[in-house]
Amino acid sequence: MPESSAVGPEKRFRDRPVSFVRRSGRMSEGQERAWDELSPRYLLTVERDAAATSIRPGSPVDPAAVYGRTAPLVVEIGSGQGHAIVHASSTTPGTDFLAVEVFRAGLARTMLDADRAGARNLRLVEANAPEVLEHLLPEGSVDELWVFFPDPWHKKKHTKRRLVAPPFPAVAARALRDGGVLRLATDWEDYALQMRDVLDEAPLFSRDFEGEWAPRFEGRVMTAFERKGIAKGREIRDLAYRRAEPTSGAGRT
Repeated sequence: MPESSAVGPEKRFRDRPVSFVRRSGRMSEGQERAWDELSPRYLLTVERDAAATSIRPGSPVDPAAVYGRTAPLVVEIGSGQGHAIVHASSTTPGTDFLAVEVFRAGLARTMLDADRAGARNLRLVEANAPEVLEHLLPEGSVDELWVFFPDPWHKKKHTKRRLVAPPFPAVAARALRDGGVLRLATDWEDYALQMRDVLDEAPLFSRDFEGEWAPRFEGRVMTAFERKGIAKGREIRDLAYRRAEPTSGAGRT
């Protein structure tokens, strides 16, 4: 069922399933404290549509105003506990980073670790990723888009919830600048094959690797998801696609 909440008639509900199920998990005292104390610094305030994690169409942010400067922007979808993006933001101060996640405990942990690491070039948003790409981020504002170990929804009846499906390339291409890079990784072979098929068929993306799979992205630190996959004997597969420039006379998606 699409996520929803009780709202007035001017709001609309989502017309397709989201790639997550929000569970009401309790945060620890430290996470609650981080949420209260650090969210004013790190968490973006956004306008909602019908659902708690939605973005109202026509409500984009200005990255230069958000970060107080103009710099390359990297967006991670499904940042989880924030290990990859906190490491990246704390070691690459000349780049701005945005973590997109729907689970508050993960966002709180990310803020705690970012504060300890002194990462001031990181912001977080509690939202459904396709709506962030379509409604929150200005067209062509993202230099790199990361999708690392998304939920594989491995049961056949649930695969329709997978993020990287035929509708995804259009919203990803909209947010990425011409020449921007989409990086993906998963430990589920059938999802890796689906990702590759979907993006190979997307007219505004071209492979940024040779052979069957991309080499492991050096900027991705080892996370619990990757260790878990390796421990279970699953092969980690990377992909990288470059956002192509539109052909003459063709508009942006």
